Amino acid sequence: MDTLIGRQTEITGDVSFSGGLHVEGRIKGNISSSGDKSSTLSVAEAGVVEGNVKVPSVVVNGRIVGEVRASERLTLGAKARIVGDVRYRVLQMEAGALVNGQLVYEGTETVSAITHVKGESDPKTGSGT
Repeated sequence: MDTLIGRQTEITGDVSFSGGLHVEGRIKGNISSSGDKSSTLSVAEAGVVEGNVKVPSVVVNGRIVGEVRASERLTLGAKARIVGDVRYRVLQMEAGALVNGQLVYEGTETVSAITHVKGESDPKTGSGT
């Protein structure tokens, strides 16, 4: 990590970075990376972000209140808490992580809706509809 926001540090205002940013303190403002596809934001268990996040790779084990947009990869640890919509390309989520918002896939693979086809039997009941 190139930059560390320590536990006793609170930043008010938007933050733009390249490389790596590790947050153990609090940021009240939006976080974005400046054009570098390898930029990574890491929010530690004690870390809090109150604002929108737009970074290619995001690793969360703390709390984010705002929209998260991870254009490459989003990793949610067991203690991750996100209040807001999440947009991702690749998602890894450990048991215990919480998201209160929509999860929206933004990758290149086509995703079709899963539907129940009339006339097929329901594996739970064995009956058709």
